[in-house]
Amino acid sequence: MSLPPRPDDDPRPQPPECPDNDDCCHSGCDPCIFDLYDEEFGRYRAALAAWEAREAERQAQVQAQVKAPRKRAAKPASPSAAPSRDKPSR
Repeated sequence: MSLPPRPDDDPRPQPPECPDNDDCCHSGCDPCIFDLYDEEFGRYRAALAAWEAREAERQAQVQAQVKAPRKRAAKPASPSAAPSRDKPSR
């Protein structure tokens, strides 16, 4: 599976906005606005963990591409580049 380095269509999830204490009516609603926030925050944490796993895979692929040696065409050895067997080396 090939993933692009950083796709624009997969941004890092953003945490939900925490409600202020004044946003609660303090009448014992079920669910309370803070219960809804806790549920949304749980979904955010799961989405963030999944995104971080995808991002780690992307980074590993980028690192593998950077470290992978590039194949070069083999050049034929020229006769002058090879050591001569006629003369003893010193």
